[in-house]
Formats: sequence, C-alpha cells, structure tokens
Amino acid sequence: MPDLIDSSENVSVHGIFNWILLLFIFSVITAVGNFLGYHHPIEGSLIGMAILSFITLIGVWLERYVPLDISSILYISVIGIIVAFPGMPTSEFVLKYVSQIELLAIVTVFLAYVGIGMGKSWDEFKALGWRAIVITVLVIAATYYGAAIVAHIVLVLTGVPAV
Repeated sequence: MPDLIDSSENVSVHGIFNWILLLFIFSVITAVGNFLGYHHPIEGSLIGMAILSFITLIGVWLERYVPLDISSILYISVIGIIVAFPGMPTSEFVLKYVSQIELLAIVTVFLAYVGIGMGKSWDEFKALGWRAIVITVLVIAATYYGAAIVAHIVLVLTGVPAV
C-alpha cells in the first residue's frame, strides 16, 4: 500500500490531493472529538480545523518550493503567528475559530495516527529490543516530571499557593 503522504521533493497534484484528503479526515475526526469531549460547536471546530489545515498546506508547499533548507513546521508556525497576530485583518477570525479547538482533541487524533504508523513498522520496533522500551519510558517520565517541576516553579513564583 503506498504511503498517503508523498515525500518526494516536488508536490504533485496527486500529492496535494493526498494531503488534502488526510487533513480533511484528520479535521473531521478532531471536530467530532472536540464536540463530544469538550462540547464545542462542531461547525466552529470544522472552521478552525479548516484554517489550521490551510496553514499546514501552505507550509508544506513552501517547504518544497522555497529554495531554503527550512522545515515545514517553521513555515507553519510563522504563518500561524502572522495570521493570528493582533492588528492583522485575519486575527479576529482566526482566533475566534481556532480557539474553539482543544489541544487534546488534536493530540488524540495525531497519536492514533502515529500508533497506526508504528503498527506498520512493528518488526522494526521489535528489532530495537527491550533497551528501546526502557529508554522510551525514561524519556516520557523525565519529560513529564521536568514539565511538572517547571510548572510548579512558575506557579510558586507567580504567587499561586503550592498544594
């Protein structure tokens, strides 16, 4: 089965169609999860996901066609900042709809997609052995505890009482 995302250097019409299809499926699932889990209106969630998907498509296109060696993540982030920056004509519209999308609704769908991708390469993962599992657990735990420590320090410095 061919990959849904074409990783070739040039973006073909077929590759763009695959990106649009993937982002559409991702957006619908996220909007439904956002509605069921957080009770945000599904229409607003779909509009917000359409905005994020459009920004993503532009970022991917820029990565492939701008002759600089810059990741699409950087392009997507900069475009998102620009369109949401206070004073920009798009700011109010973008913030109204994108703020209706909960981060956990997006992350849940993304992690499910990553899980499916891992399932496709399970033999490669097993070849890494038990050490990879231990390292993965340690990295996740260290990230969690590190974030908790930083959050605690920030809360204490801002005057929020420690529990």
